[in-house]
Order: sequence, then C-alpha cells, then structure tokens
Amino acid sequence: MKNIVILISGGGSNMAAIVRAAERDRWSGRFGARIAAVVSNKAEAGGLAIARTHGIETAVVPHKEFPTREAFDEALAKVVDAHSPALVVLAGFMRILTPGFVERYAGRLVNIHPSLLPAFPGLNTHQRAIDAGCKVAGVTVHQVTTELDHGPILAQAVVPVLSDDTAATLAGRVLAQEHQLYPRAIAEWLADTSSHTS
Repeated sequence: MKNIVILISGGGSNMAAIVRAAERDRWSGRFGARIAAVVSNKAEAGGLAIARTHGIETAVVPHKEFPTREAFDEALAKVVDAHSPALVVLAGFMRILTPGFVERYAGRLVNIHPSLLPAFPGLNTHQRAIDAGCKVAGVTVHQVTTELDHGPILAQAVVPVLSDDTAATLAGRVLAQEHQLYPRAIAEWLADTSSHTS
C-alpha cells in the first residue's frame, strides 16, 4: 500500500475530502493508498484535529521557529520522509516551498489551485476572475514545480461565474468542486503510476 502525506495550514477541508475518499475506497482498492500522516506548519490548524479523529498520525513543524525557508523545508522534509510517501499532497499549505524541497519530491508533489491555470496564479483568484469579466472560473490540480502555480496540469473542473457573484459566493462553489476533483485526481495519479511501475 502506497503512503500519502498531506500538508496543511488551516481547516483542512480538502484534506478531509481526500481522507474520506481513501476510507471509502479502502475495500475496493480503487484509491490504492493510505493517508500516512498530516503535517502542518501551524499547531492551531483545525485540520489536525480532523486527521486525528480518523486515526491518522499528525505532526507540526512550526515555520516561525526556523531562521530561513531552507531550514524549515529541511525539517519538514525529515518529517515527510519518515513516512516514505509515494505522493506529497499540498492541501491549503500556505507556504512557498524552496526549490530544494520541490526537487526532492519532483514528480510526486501535487497542489490544488482555485482557478483554471494558467489563468490567475497566486492569490485573490475569485475576485480577479470576476474583475476580468470571466464567464467561467474553476479549479486545477497540478504537479508542483519551482515556478509558482505552473506545474503540469493533472485535472481541472469548470465553475460558471454568475452575474451576481461575489468573490465569496464564487469561492464557495469552487471549493465544492475542489472536494470532488482533488481525491479523483489523486486516485488517477496513483493508478497511472502503478500501471507504469507494474
């Protein structure tokens, strides 16, 4: 069984969706992996409590305790590596990772972004889509590279932008799609890598 390590910084709603998918598909074998650990850079992250209720090991690596990004990423990598992950999943992990960390997990580090990349990388994606007059917005699951929000796209889902949308209402509908898309994209990635190694 392959291991997944999920990195979070907050409430962990995407992490929870992935955990539910892994548990739901455990007996069918469709997911093909177990969530080995959930790691946060913030001790107060609500997602840690959710992970514990599912019996998942948790860890905290507080970024403020490290003098540099490199030092933090090295400490984070040691915690991640202890679980021998086939895949490292960023689920609301609000830290820009150093090139060294990204390269360490090249090809097995994924992220979810609330826009249809390559449109609107970075922050404030929903308001930017509304301001640009977009008729559709959406969400992208992608591999992480050293260029922010520009890795190879694994999956996308489209969400219509309504005439009366605010950033908050659009964000809510996009998040609902994230919870469906991320577990599915991970399952497809796992199946694809298994077929290449078998």
